Order: sequence, then structure tokens, then C-alpha cells
Amino acid sequence: MKNLRMKAARAALDLSQQQLADAVGVTRQTINAIERGDYNPTIKLCLAICRALGRTLDELFWEE
Repeated sequence: MKNLRMKAARAALDLSQQQLADAVGVTRQTINAIERGDYNPTIKLCLAICRALGRTLDELFWEE
């Protein structure tokens, strides 16, 4: 499932995939794969992304 909420949160902060990747210590390809729904990140990476984007786990990763 695509993670459009993460993509929207990143765009709202005017961050590129590369900038977010640098902030959380992964490659741009990893961020791209998460947003496309092709990669299931670890909880540690999820938390790092949440901190970088100023969002909660529920806001970015909880599937309803």
C-alpha cells in the first residue's frame, strides 16, 4: 500500500526524498520504496521518519 501520508508530510515541509533520507540515515531509494509501498520499514526507521517530519506513527503509518 502506498504511503501517501508520508509523501504529503514530506512535501508539506518542502523536503526532497534525498533530504529526508539524509535526515534519517537511509538512501533516497529507501524513502522512494516506502512511499511506493514496496518496502516495509523497521519501527526504528518509522520513528526516525516521524521525528524528521514532526508527525506521529499513527499519522504516517497506521492503516485504517
